[in-house]
Amino acid sequence: MGNGSFHLVGVAGTGMNALAQVLLGEGFAVTGSDRYLDQGRELGVTAKLRRAGVRLFPQDGSGVGPETRAVVASTAIEPGNPDLEAAARRGIPVRHRSEVLAELAEAGRPSVAVAGTSGKSTTAGLAGWLLERLGADPTVVNGAVLLDWETPEAVGNVRRGRSGPWIYEADESDRSLLRYRPDWAVLTNVSADHFPLEEARALFRRFAAQVRRGIVARDDAAEPWRGFRPRLDAAGGRFVYRGVEFRVPLPGRHNAENALAAVVLCERLGYPLERIAEALPAFRGLRRRLERVGSARGVTVFDDYAHNPAKIRASWEAVAPHHRRVLAAWRPHGFGPLAALEGELRGLFGEMVRAGTVLHILPVYYAGGTPSGTADPEALARDVGARWVPGLGELVERIAEEAREGDAVLLMGARDPDLPEAARRIVGALGTRAPDAI
Repeated sequence: MGNGSFHLVGVAGTGMNALAQVLLGEGFAVTGSDRYLDQGRELGVTAKLRRAGVRLFPQDGSGVGPETRAVVASTAIEPGNPDLEAAARRGIPVRHRSEVLAELAEAGRPSVAVAGTSGKSTTAGLAGWLLERLGADPTVVNGAVLLDWETPEAVGNVRRGRSGPWIYEADESDRSLLRYRPDWAVLTNVSADHFPLEEARALFRRFAAQVRRGIVARDDAAEPWRGFRPRLDAAGGRFVYRGVEFRVPLPGRHNAENALAAVVLCERLGYPLERIAEALPAFRGLRRRLERVGSARGVTVFDDYAHNPAKIRASWEAVAPHHRRVLAAWRPHGFGPLAALEGELRGLFGEMVRAGTVLHILPVYYAGGTPSGTADPEALARDVGARWVPGLGELVERIAEEAREGDAVLLMGARDPDLPEAARRIVGALGTRAPDAI
């Protein structure tokens, strides 16, 4: 890929911070900018990137200099961004994140792309973790932080190996998965999210045609999915595949399905099922993927990235059967997605409320750019019988006041970096309340 530095716009973002780590690991100099730095906020991820060697700049074009060989951006970066304009003035090429990742991942070692509407991060993370435990030395580029890999110095969403396969997520939201031509792929599922269902199916079919060796795809009519009936409990589940029992340490049917996909991938890469089964129960999970944040006075608090109807349902159905009641809260992650999915959300939220879930809806998380859509989350809350909450501070207070022993708190939403902290604040607030109030 040549010499010089790569400048990453929006470097704190999930995909961009992972790419920054990979580029550093490959020996490249990396600079980056992010709007949170412009706001005077030092996130945990930016502090770790800085310590790892990424030079951070304001998002004003100052990070793009004569030594910059390429500016890297995702689809989320809009035209007119000062870093993009600086690149244009200097004649420096602008490359999409997926283009750079594809070039790195497909440079000689076997590559595995994990695609699908839901479950990509858990499946990719679990597959990479299993391969590590099996001795494969993989490079893993993931969309969420693995608890087993997170340290005070390491973000935990990237593992750099030297000899094993590359495992990475292939995102469909901007069609960038079509830039990848992996040896293997996992296709977790297909549902309406960024596109109508038929359009999504067509997109994934195009991607599947580019896979060079084989695909592990969810197909209810074919082994291993035919008759798949995992036994579920509050802590996880069990299933049998080819006579071998696997214990999944993550709650919910959707996580059993994710685990099965990771198991089948490892099998197809040549690893014995018995060894995979021995390793699986030790997996600790991922940040913000139905993460059990903590408990206080008999109330368990979960933090989850769920933002579309399929993901919200999966998380709710994983938690609800094992608790007296669910106190759920959801924050829309954009005006456009809320407008596109409002019809499905109304049906799902109405069902949740009728089943006894106490649902709280928060304002749209606005991260800048051009808002689109006219959906009104406050009106949505009113129409489905949910509670409108204007901010995270008030949400923490309300839930701490209302939660009782045996309840579960389920905090859901994408993008907002303050959601994980709110979940931890709820645990702390519960712990400080008098016992007779709980």
